[in-house]
Amino acid sequence: MVGRAALRGALAGLAGVAVMTLGEKVEQAVTGRPDSYVPARTLTALTTGRRLPETSRPPVRNHLMHWGTGAAVGALRGIWAATGLRGWRASLWHASVRLATDQTLENATGVGAPPWTWSRRDLVVDVGHKVVYSLVTGAVADRLVPLAPDRDAAGTAPA
Repeated sequence: MVGRAALRGALAGLAGVAVMTLGEKVEQAVTGRPDSYVPARTLTALTTGRRLPETSRPPVRNHLMHWGTGAAVGALRGIWAATGLRGWRASLWHASVRLATDQTLENATGVGAPPWTWSRRDLVVDVGHKVVYSLVTGAVADRLVPLAPDRDAAGTAPA
């Protein structure tokens, strides 16, 4: 049950990444903000232990990290859905998990900077996109993942 919920959650996470990416492209067209290659630099640091220069722009690594993180964190949301953690409230809590995952990996590798050092614009943009990701991921997971057999409609285990 857990494995199936995680797999369906990962698929939901990919749907969330697709919508988030589309939103990012629309936002970038309006604001003129360039693509971020922090995901690629983070993946490189995690897998090789070395840091890419700020000027490096490897698109394949960027997509692997962007989509891979979305699927991995989506798997957790799928498990939440199976255990009764559902709906928009669960999705907003899930956004904090997505943000924490990104920040932990980026800052542990020395690639990122703590959010409180970012400009207000960068903070609003990043948090906004992650909330969109989590709302879409949650909506899809809640549809794809059935409640675990030991849960009732409220998501609680009967006594």
